[in-house]
Amino acid sequence: MSDSVASLPSPRSAADVFWDDSRPPLWFNPSPFLSPVFDSESFISDLLRTFVPFDTLRSELRSHVTSLNSELLDRINRDYADFVDLSTKLVDIDATATRMRAPLLELRDEINTFRGSVEAARVARASGLNERYDAAVAREVLESSLEAFRVVSKVEKLIQEQQDGASTRETQSMVLERIASELSRIKFYMDHAQNLPFIENLEKRTQSASVLFDASLRHCFVVGLNKRDSIVIYNCLRAYAASDNIKNAEEIFRATIVAPFMRKVIAHEAYDGTSGDELENDYRQIKLFIAKDCEMLLEISSNDKSGLHVFNFLANSILKEVLSAIQKVKPGVFSPGRPTEFLKNYKASLDFLAHLEGGFSHNTIYFFCEGYYPSRSAVTKFRAEAICIEFMKQWNVGVYFSLRFQEIAGGLDSSLVFIQDSDSDKQSSPTLMLRQSVTLLESLRSCWKEDVLVFSAADKFLRLALQLLSRYCNWVSSAVNARKSNASLTPGCEWVVSATAEDFVYVIHDVNCIVSEVRGDYLGHISHYLSSCPSEVLDVVRKSILQGVESLQNVLPLVKKTIIEVIVDKSVEELSQLKGIAATCMMSNKPLPIRHSPYVVGLLRPLKAFLEGDKARHYLTHETREELLLGTLTEMTRRYYELAAGRLSDARKTETYLQKTRKNAQKRAGAAASGVADHNESGTEKMCMQLFLDLQEYGRNICALGLNPADIEPYCSLWKCVAPPDRQNKISV
Repeated sequence: MSDSVASLPSPRSAADVFWDDSRPPLWFNPSPFLSPVFDSESFISDLLRTFVPFDTLRSELRSHVTSLNSELLDRINRDYADFVDLSTKLVDIDATATRMRAPLLELRDEINTFRGSVEAARVARASGLNERYDAAVAREVLESSLEAFRVVSKVEKLIQEQQDGASTRETQSMVLERIASELSRIKFYMDHAQNLPFIENLEKRTQSASVLFDASLRHCFVVGLNKRDSIVIYNCLRAYAASDNIKNAEEIFRATIVAPFMRKVIAHEAYDGTSGDELENDYRQIKLFIAKDCEMLLEISSNDKSGLHVFNFLANSILKEVLSAIQKVKPGVFSPGRPTEFLKNYKASLDFLAHLEGGFSHNTIYFFCEGYYPSRSAVTKFRAEAICIEFMKQWNVGVYFSLRFQEIAGGLDSSLVFIQDSDSDKQSSPTLMLRQSVTLLESLRSCWKEDVLVFSAADKFLRLALQLLSRYCNWVSSAVNARKSNASLTPGCEWVVSATAEDFVYVIHDVNCIVSEVRGDYLGHISHYLSSCPSEVLDVVRKSILQGVESLQNVLPLVKKTIIEVIVDKSVEELSQLKGIAATCMMSNKPLPIRHSPYVVGLLRPLKAFLEGDKARHYLTHETREELLLGTLTEMTRRYYELAAGRLSDARKTETYLQKTRKNAQKRAGAAASGVADHNESGTEKMCMQLFLDLQEYGRNICALGLNPADIEPYCSLWKCVAPPDRQNKISV
């Protein structure tokens, strides 16, 4: 809402929204109309939003306009005499205006005349300045032409003296440096005097002089390199820099000094795939060559005070020739098809690059120190050189990782078929029992071996390690879930069909060993290997590894539950004898039972055999055995309770039905036989007593295993179901 509307007083009634004949409308505020930014649409929209609909407002405004017009006419009619008097008082106005117009017209003519004079002077001055500028330009061109002619003549004279060969090498190199400076001056002068016939004729002489100069400078530079004359080399390099011919100097050094040596080191022999294609020994000799035959030139060109930092002989001469020689003679070293040889040559190449930079390397991270390059910016410039980038492109680390991935991950996949422990497995890993676990740990370690890992692809190898953990975890969980759900088995999970509880003991043991190894030495090895990385990176790596281990550890409860199910399934077979108890107890001539049933002794036999077996005692911790004992007894007793309670319920229903039938028969036969068997115990009572005796014996067997039956909830439920009324509140076996 605008200030004009917000400042209005609230209307007292609906009629106050507009107006009446005795006072102006409350919504009308004249101050916004005086504002230079008054917006009628905004003003009306505020009124519409605050007070009334548009149609009503429009009607009232029209009425107000009519009222204003009427009031205006009334005021004009009322003061008409004053308007008439005003016009009569204005006497001889036209004559006064005519007298004032004459001097104004005269002044305008004078101003126009003065303006024309000023404009003519301005045009004349501009024309003079243009002529002066053209004369200055022409003079500059003439002077440049004359100076170019003089310099060309001077250069030709110097070159002629140079070809006479009477001076020493140092003198020749100094003269060549001077000629280079003069040629640069000629180029500058010719750029300022283009398209002139004189200059075009002079250009031919300049080109001829440049050719002779290039030949003389090349000869002098080669002689200086061969003679190792630092002064001559320095002067020649300055001449090349002055003539802006840097690439020629780098190419001459490559072809004259570097290329012959490379032909000796990297022999021109056909690639035959033998170990002779390794580069480590070649790089060692090249490093010695650089230190012996190239150090003087490199020191001269890398010295800050020399002004020769524009040259990059390490990249454009040495590295370029090294790459060219390898590509011609040993192209197979760049092929990742032989991963071991590829990685060895790749790391040797990285160390060689680090040597060229004057630093030392650690897993492809270069640390600058004093050497051929005087500053970090120089090292950065070296890495940005086209030949350096081209050299690194030859090493296809992505394909190398793909091959290693297939090798490592494929080895684990092929082993994920359950096979019993063997002597060979125990020899290869004294702590792990399953071949799959041994392969997993070996695969995890392979990801961070010196002869496998590429530091630049460390993130990919980290992801591979996490994928290996996940693959092993899925192998265990998928098999266990498939066994539980009776679903179709995926490849590699067939072992779960015939697996025993002891087989799952191996799984628990190996998972615990793997978790302990990865959290301990394995993670410590990775942290040490990545110690040069920022702490934030190390934290992410540690968290990802620990998260992968946690996922593997979360499989253990599922495996323990499977062991419990396997043992319980064996024990439940003995409970099938409960069917015969009901039939026996329902016999009328059968006395009350006084002994437990024979099947009770065999209920806990599988559990006892499992806990006392060598595998459980050697490969399970005490806490795990206690957990399995309690879990098995709880599940076993739950099934015992469900089966016994069901049988007892069925017996009671049957007995109730028989009693009704018997009573109906007695009513038909008369009351004489009604007292027969009134004092005999019912079949349900016999069955409860038999189950009670069995439950007591079952409880004594539980106590023999070291647990209190009262601590098992299903046992308490079964006790209340079969115990006599006077013994239900206290469990005693």
